[in-house]
Amino acid sequence: MFKRIKEDVEVVFDQDPAARNAVEVILTYSGLHAIWAHRIAHFFYHKKFFFIARVISQLSRFFTGIEIHPGAKIGRRFFIDHGMGVVIGETCEIGDNVTVYQGVTLGGTGKEKGKRHPTIKDNALIAAGAKVLGSITVGENSKIGAGSVVLKDVPPNSTVVGIPGRVVVQDGVKINKDLKHNELPDPVSDRINKMELELSKLRNEIEGLKKEGVQ
Repeated sequence: MFKRIKEDVEVVFDQDPAARNAVEVILTYSGLHAIWAHRIAHFFYHKKFFFIARVISQLSRFFTGIEIHPGAKIGRRFFIDHGMGVVIGETCEIGDNVTVYQGVTLGGTGKEKGKRHPTIKDNALIAAGAKVLGSITVGENSKIGAGSVVLKDVPPNSTVVGIPGRVVVQDGVKINKDLKHNELPDPVSDRINKMELELSKLRNEIEGLKKEGVQ
């Protein structure tokens, strides 16, 4: 238990440059508190003490602003940065070394039964406000851009942005956990820019024809 606690604290220092010392991290990081509370709730959920598990989960939500269903399966070195508004559903499965930012939802798409929440593979990163919905899989080393809505499987080593989410980088470069939210490619904006260039060319051609006296 103490080894896991130490590991959780070390992940904070690895991922958050604002972390100063262990005492500050242990006492003030709500993401860390939510993960620890979830482990206790998940233990009771696994033992079929569902009511106790939900009570612990709701108390954690009240104090941290992070809602993790006690049935969710979470791997090692999971890091929640800031965390307010994070929601993780009952059948969600999260691998090792996963990072999520504030406002992320790992949710379902309706009232379907069985596996209805996402599976997040090892080393994935999900940026602020992203929504990953349904029984889909986000592959290893993949990144979900801020504000994206992901409704389909994401291949490993990919970067996804937009609504709905589109894969814009796959196996192109080595994937690191240093996603720069303000430098993500925007396929919609790129397409609009291309259309504007084409319209500009057409206007120039029309002006040229008018000058030549062609009606």
